[in-house]
Formats: sequence, structure tokens, C-alpha cells
Amino acid sequence: MTGDDPGTYKVVVNHEMQYSIWFADRENPPGWEDAGREGPKEECLAYIEEVWTDMRPLSLRKRMDEAG
Repeated sequence: MTGDDPGTYKVVVNHEMQYSIWFADRENPPGWEDAGREGPKEECLAYIEEVWTDMRPLSLRKRMDEAG
């Protein structure tokens, strides 16, 4: 990863609690909403690494919890 990307990004999250980054000046892709973090790419990726600790989709986590 290089630090020469001058763009501003935002963190987005979908209904399965999966995170990604998106261009801050663009409308979110369908099915994604703002997660409340915006800034340089490296900062957004670091935030995702901090908060997205369980990579399983939410629906899978719920099924596994119900199964015991």
C-alpha cells in the first residue's frame, strides 16, 4: 500500500455488517450506508480493521448462535 493516494474515502457497511471503503464524494452503492468514518484511505482501512473483528456475514453469525 502506498501513501500517495490523495483521495478522501468513507467507510460503508451493508446489511450483513460487512465493511468496505467508498469514494467520499460519491453516492453509496446500493445496499450500503455510511459507517461514520471518512478520511484518507489508510485511516479508513485501519478503522475497518479495528471494528470488523468477525468476518462472517451477520446472517451466518445468527444461524450459528441459534444452532448452539
